[in-house]
Amino acid sequence: MSVARESCAAVPVIDRAHYPVRVAISKVERLMNLVIALLSTRQFLTAERIRASVAGYEDSASDEAFSRMFERDKNELRDLGIPLEVGPVGRYTSVEGYRINRDAYELPEIDLTSEEAAAVAVAVQMWESPELAAAAEGALLKLRAAGVHVETDAAVASVPAVPARTRGSEPVLGKLLATIDAGQAVRFEHRGAINEPYLMRDVEPWGVVTRHGRWYLVGHDRDRNAVRTFRLSRIGDDVTAYGPPNAVSKPDGVELRGIVDQVTTSAPVTGSATVWVAGGHGREIRRLGRITGDRTIGGRAGAVVEVPIRSRDWLARLITGLGPDALVLAPEDLRADVVARLRSVFDRTEVTA
Repeated sequence: MSVARESCAAVPVIDRAHYPVRVAISKVERLMNLVIALLSTRQFLTAERIRASVAGYEDSASDEAFSRMFERDKNELRDLGIPLEVGPVGRYTSVEGYRINRDAYELPEIDLTSEEAAAVAVAVQMWESPELAAAAEGALLKLRAAGVHVETDAAVASVPAVPARTRGSEPVLGKLLATIDAGQAVRFEHRGAINEPYLMRDVEPWGVVTRHGRWYLVGHDRDRNAVRTFRLSRIGDDVTAYGPPNAVSKPDGVELRGIVDQVTTSAPVTGSATVWVAGGHGREIRRLGRITGDRTIGGRAGAVVEVPIRSRDWLARLITGLGPDALVLAPEDLRADVVARLRSVFDRTEVTA
């Protein structure tokens, strides 16, 4: 998701320490409310009806302010790959409206074995987001009150949850979104890797993009005089906006997702890991690495795979997701990381007889 700079909603005068979080929550909820609205009805909704019925738009200071905000939000959906459609709102009118093509957006039916269903149950513990669930319920109530026909079950089921690993960056995300909205420069501490020290960065923020469950800030690094991306999970909590409002904006023609794609797909190999995967499992591990032999562990036959490490965090999450079907043989720090993640999931999972 790339998030544009401008925000035209009127901002009340409140304590500066609370200002970024309040604005960011409103923006994130508004985007989610828009997705719910466009998914929950087969009819095309006009911009005016969206403004009146979707929470987050009703307080726009003017028609022009709403138009700019709505245009940015439509771009948000397209950046996410959500199939936004434009069409006439009625048979005998040329007025255009908007909806999301649910058939193109939804996943096909998935049949799970009992073992796979159990794995999904564990995953749910890591993906639950009660905050978004409450916001979704409120958005649906407002749509019904506005006279928009809502297909409740399909709408709720179609809204994707936010992975737990991204929710750890929510405070930072909120502050950065507020800074981007205000058009200000920002200072924060960032580290290039989990074992490296934090360094102060001075950035003109252009937007935030999500890729493979990770959030990235894209902008111009003033100290290095170059375009840079920063993973939000590696940014310290102390994010400080400074400078005059509306002084920073994304340059025309800059495609944020393309910048992030280029950076994340060209990550250098920093080492290798030896991983055992049970027979019939770990297809992604096998695809990434090279099978060096066979081995039986715990009475289960499997393969030993040599996997290049480009992102230690990503590889740890991939192996953790395989549960008992994968085991890190080396290096020891990666093995300890995976074990800690599995224990964390187990501690938060309620097991019933």
